[in-house]
Amino acid sequence: MIANQKGGVGKTTTAVNLAASLATLGKRILLIDMDPQGNATSGLGIDKNDIENSVYELLLGEVTVDDCIIRNVYQTLSVLPSNINLAAAEIELIDQDRKEYLLRNCLADIKKRYDLIIIDCPPSLNVLTINSMCAADSVLIPIQCEYYALEGLSQLLHTIDLVSERLNAELTIEGVLFTMFDGRTNLSSQVVDNVKDNLKLRIYKSMIPRNVRLAEAPSYGMPICQYDPRSAGAVAYAKLASEVMKTPRPKKKKNS
Repeated sequence: MIANQKGGVGKTTTAVNLAASLATLGKRILLIDMDPQGNATSGLGIDKNDIENSVYELLLGEVTVDDCIIRNVYQTLSVLPSNINLAAAEIELIDQDRKEYLLRNCLADIKKRYDLIIIDCPPSLNVLTINSMCAADSVLIPIQCEYYALEGLSQLLHTIDLVSERLNAELTIEGVLFTMFDGRTNLSSQVVDNVKDNLKLRIYKSMIPRNVRLAEAPSYGMPICQYDPRSAGAVAYAKLASEVMKTPRPKKKKNS
C-alpha cells in the first residue's frame, strides 16, 4: 500500500506510475483505488462516474472482486476502481463485524494471479486506510521534499505499529520515497538529509523529480510511461520500478 495522511505528497501519482512502470517490465499488476476521489481510476483513463461496480460495492458485499476488476487497462495492469460513492463506506460499515478485514478477505482468492498488488490510499487514517493496512504486506511512504515533510508522519508510523501489533502481524514498512525533488534547491537536499537522520527506515535511491509532464499526464488519462516515456518523470518511475523488484521483500514478523 502507498500511504501518507498528508495530502499532496504524490501518493496517487506514485501508485499509478509505479504500477504502470512495473507492467512495462512485464509484471502482472493490480492497482486498487481506495480513495473516494478516484484519481488513480481517472488517471488511467477510466471514467469514474460511469463505473458499474467499484470498491464500494465490493466492500458492501454486493459484488465479487471479479465483477469489479477492469482488466489490462495498460499492458498487464488491471484496476479495481473507485469513485465518490466510497466516501459513504465508513458510515455504512460502522456496525459490520471485522470490518477491518473486508478488503483482505475479498483479495484472498485472487492474490496469486498478480506479481504485485498496489493499493492507493486516501489522505486520512480512516476505515479505508485500516482496511488497506490489514490487506497489505508492506507500506511505501511517499514524502514530499518540502519544509513540513515530517509533519504528521509520526502518527502514520504509530498507526502502522498498532495495526501490526493488533490486526496484521505481517505488515512492515517497505520504505520511504522522496517526491517532488528539485536538485537545484538546497531545501530538497536538506529535507532528504533530515529524513535520513530522523527515520531509521529504508529509503529508496530513486527520487521523483518535479516534472511538468508528470503533472500533465493524469489529465490525458495516461501513466507517464505512456504519455511521455522520455520525460524525467517516466525515467524516475522506471528506475523505481526496477528498484522495487530488486529490493528484498521486508521480512515478515512471526506470529507470537
